[in-house]
Amino acid sequence: MTKGQEVRAAFRRKSAELGVAAFIFLLGAIVIVDSVRLGIGWQEIHGPRPGYFPFYIGLIMCVASLVNAVRALMVKAADNKTFVDVGQLKLVLAVLVPTALYALLVTWIGIYVSSVLFIGFFMRWLGKYPWWKVAGVSLATAVVLYIVFEKWFKVPLPKGPLENLLGLG
Repeated sequence: MTKGQEVRAAFRRKSAELGVAAFIFLLGAIVIVDSVRLGIGWQEIHGPRPGYFPFYIGLIMCVASLVNAVRALMVKAADNKTFVDVGQLKLVLAVLVPTALYALLVTWIGIYVSSVLFIGFFMRWLGKYPWWKVAGVSLATAVVLYIVFEKWFKVPLPKGPLENLLGLG
């Protein structure tokens, strides 16, 4: 940032804290609902049912998030400073979005092809490497992953149509 340039807030402290509190409350509510489905009571012979302890963990999560939400609502305007500015958020999203897409692609096209695309994308887009380096490193990484996990450790990783076509599946 240069002198005189104004920083635009993407989120302020209050909105960030309220968002996190809502997210944690939602997670706690999901835990509570599923715990009730499993049973939260105490069995005479066997002790706690499967949802007994998760229920209370979910309840603690919900109560804690409500406390955090109330505290966030009490933040004074003078203390409601920038939590993250637009530039910082763009940097975070530049890594978060491709990583989420990578995780989704693993289920559809397998880990090896997804890894080649993921590594290649980051090398080319963020690293500005030439195509020959991008291709070499991303393909070599996939081959090393295959040898280490599939051959040496005997751990099968998710494969997609291309790996199956090549006889790796």
